[in-house]
Amino acid sequence: MFSTITRALGIILLAWFAFVCGSAMYALARRRAAVPQDPDADEVDLVANFEGLDFRSRAQAFRGGTVTTMFGGGELDLRDATLDPAGATIRVNALFGGGNLVVPESWNVEARVIGIGGIGDGRAAVERTIDAPTLRVEGTALFGGWGISSAPSSEADGELIPA
Repeated sequence: MFSTITRALGIILLAWFAFVCGSAMYALARRRAAVPQDPDADEVDLVANFEGLDFRSRAQAFRGGTVTTMFGGGELDLRDATLDPAGATIRVNALFGGGNLVVPESWNVEARVIGIGGIGDGRAAVERTIDAPTLRVEGTALFGGWGISSAPSSEADGELIPA
C-alpha cells in the first residue's frame, strides 16, 4: 500500500516538474531574439537561449536588468561599469544554463537565487566597506546557476587561457 502511494506521488511530482520545465522552455523559446545591447546602457536585457553570452558593460550608472539563460550561458562582465548610487539589481533566470558574473573586487554582492542550482561567490573573502556599491542578484535556477568572480573565466592566475 505504502509503495503504491509513494510511486503515485513520484509520478505526480515528475509530471509536475516536466510541466514546469516544459512551460518555461516554451515561454523562453517564444521570446523574440535578443536585441544587441548597448555596452553603455544603464539597464540590460540579455538572453542566451541555446547559445553563448559574452557582454561587457561600460554603463556610468548601472541599475541592473535581466539575464535569461536556457541551455546556454556565458559571461556578464561589469568591471568597466559604475553602479548607480542606489545600487543595482540583476534578475537571473537559468534553465540548464548560467554563467559567470564578473564584478570589481570592491563591490558588495547580495545573492538570492533559488531553485535546483543557484549562485556562488568565488571572490576572495575580504572586508568590503559598508558604503561600497551593492549589486543584488535575484532569480531562479533550475539545473544551472551563476558564479561571481572578479576575473573573467578566460583568466587563470592572471594568465590568459588559450581558447
